[in-house]
Amino acid sequence: MIRITSLISVLLVTAALLPVQAKAQSYVTYNHDATKQNQITVQEIGAGSLTPEFYYWMFHNNYRKSAASKNKLTYRSLAGISAYPQVEDADSVETSLKKRAEIEALNIADRQIDLAWLAEGTKLTNKLSNFQTNINRIVGAGGTMQDKERWTDYYHIFECAIKATQDAYMPNAQRKKEYLAIYADITKQNETLIAYLVQLSKQSKTAELLSATYTKPDRRAAIATAAQNRWRNAGWNGKNGDSGNGSSDNGTIVTD
Repeated sequence: MIRITSLISVLLVTAALLPVQAKAQSYVTYNHDATKQNQITVQEIGAGSLTPEFYYWMFHNNYRKSAASKNKLTYRSLAGISAYPQVEDADSVETSLKKRAEIEALNIADRQIDLAWLAEGTKLTNKLSNFQTNINRIVGAGGTMQDKERWTDYYHIFECAIKATQDAYMPNAQRKKEYLAIYADITKQNETLIAYLVQLSKQSKTAELLSATYTKPDRRAAIATAAQNRWRNAGWNGKNGDSGNGSSDNGTIVTD
């Protein structure tokens, strides 16, 4: 019962204080200080007077004399007048920026679609494929694995150059020049590789011919032996013939 009575007392006190607080809030909001209002008016637009007059005359006499002429409105007006010629410059800058933005939009559109690859891509791909085919012929033509790795490095360099050109932020005209330059480099290296393959093929054929050359046996000893035997036979035959003729001459009379 005591707690309910205390609660009722608190509510009654709060209800009694509400009109007082509302009145105080109304007084603070709408009852302005005239002296401060005059000072702000003089500072902003130069109108009115500073009050109390005796206070400003006694302590701030110099400020009192020049406060109205040095108001903020004068400086705002001068700033606006000085800034007015800048409108034309700002319009010129805006026009230039708009034109630049239009040009850059066209540049971005030109760089996003790789039209140069559509025109030159097939030619580059075929030439690179031919280059790879010739690289694979090196070992079969008589080259070493080191030679093949060296030419394979060239192949990877051209692949990297093509990929970098595709990813680069450049117009299609410049991109086409880069593709044509890469194509010329591939063609030059491919011709050098073909000449190297021809050289390897000639070396291989020459080695085969040299390995297949007929080696004539050395028969000089046999020929000398056969000649010596013929010479001996001829000597014996001649010696035997001379002995028969002598006996015939001695024992036989030959008459016509």
